[in-house]
Amino acid sequence: MKKTKTLEIYLKDKKYKIFLGNELIDKIDIILNCHLKNRKVVILYDKILKKQLNVLKFSLSKITSKLVTIEINSGEKSKSLSNYIKICEKVIKTSINRESVVLAFGGGVIGDLAGFVSSTLLRGINFIQIPTTLLSQVDSSIGGKTGINSAYGKNLIGTFHQPVAVLSDVNLLHTLNKREVLSGYAEIVKHSIIKDKIFFEWLEKNGSYIINGDNDLRIEAIFNSCKIKKSIVQEDEFEKGNRALLNLGHTFGHAIEGYLNYDGTVLHGEAVSVGIIMAFKLSIKKGYCSETDLQRVTKHFNKVGLPTSIKYLTNKITNPLKLWKIMQNDKKMQNDHLKFILPECIGKSKVFTEIKKSEVLTLLNEELKT
Repeated sequence: MKKTKTLEIYLKDKKYKIFLGNELIDKIDIILNCHLKNRKVVILYDKILKKQLNVLKFSLSKITSKLVTIEINSGEKSKSLSNYIKICEKVIKTSINRESVVLAFGGGVIGDLAGFVSSTLLRGINFIQIPTTLLSQVDSSIGGKTGINSAYGKNLIGTFHQPVAVLSDVNLLHTLNKREVLSGYAEIVKHSIIKDKIFFEWLEKNGSYIINGDNDLRIEAIFNSCKIKKSIVQEDEFEKGNRALLNLGHTFGHAIEGYLNYDGTVLHGEAVSVGIIMAFKLSIKKGYCSETDLQRVTKHFNKVGLPTSIKYLTNKITNPLKLWKIMQNDKKMQNDHLKFILPECIGKSKVFTEIKKSEVLTLLNEELKT
């Protein structure tokens, strides 16, 4: 298994490995034998991956004859309460037991949904993440957050349920279009801004090659991004403190997605990209960060093609007060104060709770001004 990299996440009650490399789904029978041999495996998969699913099933058939597949539509609309119930009933109908394993094969939507399903069926069964998008390989597949969306906001119904393994096959990223790759790349940059300036400098040099399909550089970028997330998750598994740093750009980003009712016109990473720039601007207004760092990040985003303003994304968002109200349903509310993750410089971010409504509305008004 040449060029396969591994990271091990150590938590209080369990540990698991992330496997990263080329053509790993062809070798899943070897890599994950101990988790899957002779067990019932229920694959919840994104319906756009039918061709890749056949490769996965062939590999799994070498170690188990008890395979079930359940198709799920792409997009945030699948993360609804009604769809969750429907999928649970389908999985139960296959006669699962506590030795069964749910396998998530898709992007962040499939991973979030499959994780929530597995955490609640039979009061919790094992699941494995096989993320197929760059965004899910560097972010949502790691750390055990599962969830579905409420009418009031994103991922407001969910659990913490760690996978028993994560297998990230970089070859699967060649199924993505450039816009989807860029969406995932935004999360990679986010991790560097949170905690690693040297990594950010490396991305400045290599970002375009990563986006355009260099597998070796992609493996390096994903590995370094996962290392940052691993260190934060190990320190704070249930987001009681510094794990909130991973939400840099998300308070604004989730509000943008919520304003548009998760209709898919704006991808998650695009909303986060704009949210990161807005977090820098708010940090500058508060005197925490320099204009120079904002200019540097903006320059990099412009170079690779990431959006830097709401107006670049859509003309459908016009009401700053509505954006603010959507933010009030954010999971990061604490003692009636909304947490903002703001950069103090590239490579160092911090959680702030004393941000005033007037300060945020001023920024939102500036962003939406025609």
